[in-house]
Formats: sequence, C-alpha cells, structure tokens
Amino acid sequence: MKFPPASDIKKLRKSLDVTQSELSRQSGVGQSTIAKIESGRTSASYDTVVRLFETLDQMRKGQTNDMKAMDVASTDVVSISSTAQVHEASDLMRRTGYSQLPVIDAGVPVGSISERGIFELLREGATMDELSNTSISKVMREPFPVVSDTAPMSAVTGLMVGYDAVLVSKKGDIVGMITNADILKLV
Repeated sequence: MKFPPASDIKKLRKSLDVTQSELSRQSGVGQSTIAKIESGRTSASYDTVVRLFETLDQMRKGQTNDMKAMDVASTDVVSISSTAQVHEASDLMRRTGYSQLPVIDAGVPVGSISERGIFELLREGATMDELSNTSISKVMREPFPVVSDTAPMSAVTGLMVGYDAVLVSKKGDIVGMITNADILKLV
C-alpha cells in the first residue's frame, strides 16, 4: 500500500469524522504523538505513519478488528538485563524456548538480543569464547517496538515485518510480548 505524506493524516482523519483519541485507541499511537504529527511539530517514524494510515484505511473500509495486542501476547515476559553476559542470554533462550529476548533495565526496554544476532556476530568473526563473556550491552540491537495493550493486531502484524517481537505495555509497564510464534497460533 502506498501512503500519502504524513501531513495528510489530519485531513483523512477529519474526513472520516474520527477524533485523535479514537485514532489513538485504534492504532496504539499516543494521542499526543498524533497531535504533534498533525501540527507538524514532530516527524513521525515510518512505522508510526504506516500504523496510522493502515488504521485510518481500516476505519474507512468499515472493517473492525476486535483482536487487540493483549489478546495475543504472552504475559510471561522473559527478559534480560544489559549488564548480563551473552552466555546468560543464550542459556535463558535455550531454557525458555524463546529465540529472542528484550533487554530491559529498570522496567525500560533498552535493546534486544536474539539467536540470529548471536549467529551473525559469529559469522562476522567473533569467537564463542569472546562472545560468551561479553556484556549484552556491547552486542544488543535496538529495542523491540512497544504498543499499547489495546493496539489492533493489524498494527502489530505490520511491525512484525521488521522485528522479531513486539512488546505490549499497559500504563507504561511492559505486560506482554508478541513473537512470530504467537502470530502463527492465530492461523
């Protein structure tokens, strides 16, 4: 789907007679963020613009998706601290069956680590001995995106194209995680 410029979000939203609050609830994007985007006070990330236009498109078509992020999320969020070592993350992934972990410090997502990321480091020339005792903070990737517990699954699946997982928050706290395996359970 080709999207118009972000500046058209307000025009499309108003043409559908949708409030910023309703768009926020349906898309999982904060109402204050929508207000800033519409007024031109901030530039939205590509993922945010995609979520907003997809949500507006669904509203336009009259399609409603009753399934929300929390309906699909695993509530037992397995995470690791950035101060832990890579071998600890590897052991945790093996024990829990997850192939990716959010890196969370003091309740805030600061990065991510995955089996794929570890394998890529090995392919780039790192040795197992070097990686084993390396701090996760030195090898972690960007954090997984975070969506509201009420975000529609269409927004979540859109994010899953570029990420191994999506974290789910409620009132600022991480309360769930959605992985590709969780999405496949829906099929």
